[in-house]
Amino acid sequence: MASQLVLALLAGVFAGALFGLIETPIPAPPNLAGILGIVGIYLGYKGVQRLGFHVDLSGVLASLF
Repeated sequence: MASQLVLALLAGVFAGALFGLIETPIPAPPNLAGILGIVGIYLGYKGVQRLGFHVDLSGVLASLF
C-alpha cells in the first residue's frame, strides 16, 4: 500500500513537472480549495461504501420510463 502511494506521488510529480516544462496548465484544481473538494468527493464515496448504502440506478430509471 505504501509503495503504491509513493509511486502515485512520483507519477504526479513527474506529470506536474512535464506540464511545467511545456508550459501548459495542469489538469487539476489550481488552489487548495479545489484539492480539498476532490478529497471530499473521495471521502464521501468511501463513506457510502463503508455504510453499505446503494441505489439501483437501472431500477430507478426503469421505473421512470
